[in-house]
Amino acid sequence: METWLLSGQLLDLILLLVALEATALVVMGRYFKAIPPPLDLLPNLASGAALMLALRFALTDTGWQPIALCLSAALGAHLVDLIRRLQRD
Repeated sequence: METWLLSGQLLDLILLLVALEATALVVMGRYFKAIPPPLDLLPNLASGAALMLALRFALTDTGWQPIALCLSAALGAHLVDLIRRLQRD
């Protein structure tokens, strides 16, 4: 398990699952009205995915630039999510 985590393979698997979840939410959102619109859910997923990608880069000794880019993307997605929630309420 340690090897999986330190090599980034575990985070690759988790990111794949997040991508599948986002796809499923978009598809299910077209057929089921009980599911919130994808635009309400995707910024939150994108923020989490960007944070996991930053962690993956940190664990695999990538330079600081990709980590900073991922953290900036996470912040941007989080702010979009926050603004959408505040506007809705």
